[in-house]
Amino acid sequence: MLETSIHLGEPPVVADAGVGVHGVANRTDVFRLPELWQLHLYRYEAELTVDGTPHLVRPGRVSLVPPGATVRYRYQGRSEHLYAHLRVTAAGTPRTVPVLQDAGAELPMLTALLLQAIASAPGEPERTRAEVWTALWRVAHLPPAADRPGPHPAVTAAMAYVEGNLAAPLTVPAVARAAGVSHNHLTRLFRATTGGTVVAYIRRRRLDRARHLLRASTLSIPAVAASVGIPDLQAFNKACRRELGGSPRALRGGTGVTPASA
Repeated sequence: MLETSIHLGEPPVVADAGVGVHGVANRTDVFRLPELWQLHLYRYEAELTVDGTPHLVRPGRVSLVPPGATVRYRYQGRSEHLYAHLRVTAAGTPRTVPVLQDAGAELPMLTALLLQAIASAPGEPERTRAEVWTALWRVAHLPPAADRPGPHPAVTAAMAYVEGNLAAPLTVPAVARAAGVSHNHLTRLFRATTGGTVVAYIRRRRLDRARHLLRASTLSIPAVAASVGIPDLQAFNKACRRELGGSPRALRGGTGVTPASA
C-alpha cells in the first residue's frame, strides 16, 4: 500500500471543496495537481493508480494524494465523491498516511465534516479550513485495517450508499443492490455488525444529519427536512421529537434534550 507524509501542525488552505461527479462523459481521467493535496471520500467502485501504484476504490474508502502525483481513475459509470483540494504548511511533525484506506467507523463523521466544509466554502472559508483540518486529523489516525476487525465490506458499502443518498427515498432492497448482496443477507450482516436493522440505521443517520444541519447551518427547516429525505414537515417534526427529544425549532435554538435511548 502506497503511503504519503503530511504535516498537520496548521490548518490547510482549502483551494476548492465540493462534490465531484465523474465517469459520465469519459470512463478514464488522468491528471495531476502540482501544488495541491487531494482528499477524496468515495461513494463508488473504481480503479485508482497513483504514480504507477494501483489501488481499488470502494464506497467508504478515503484517499489522500500528495501534490505532483500523477493520478489515473478508471470508472465503471457515473461516480460521485466528496473532495477537498488544499495546500499544507510544513508545520508540526509529519504524519505517515496510506494514500487509500477504509474509513470504517469514521465514515459518518468524515462525511459530515466534508459536507459541512463544502457548505461553508462560499461564505465561511475559515470554517471550511477547520472542518477539513479535523477531517485530515481523523484520516491520519485511522487504525490500520489489520488492527481492526471492521465491518463486512457489504456493510461498509451499504453505509456509504446511505450516506450519499440521505435526501433520496431509501429502501433496503436498493441499499442491498448497491452493496452487492441480497436483501436478507444484508439484514443479517447489519444485525451482526450494528445490533440493529438497516431501516433503523437509515433513520438514525437521517436524524443525526438533521440535528447537525439544524444546529450548524442556516438552512430553513423545510430545506433541512428535504435534505435528509423527510420532506413531510409533520413527519419530520414527529421524528425529531421522538428521536432527538425536541421539535426542529427547539433543536435549532439549542433547547432540545437528548432522549434516554435512541
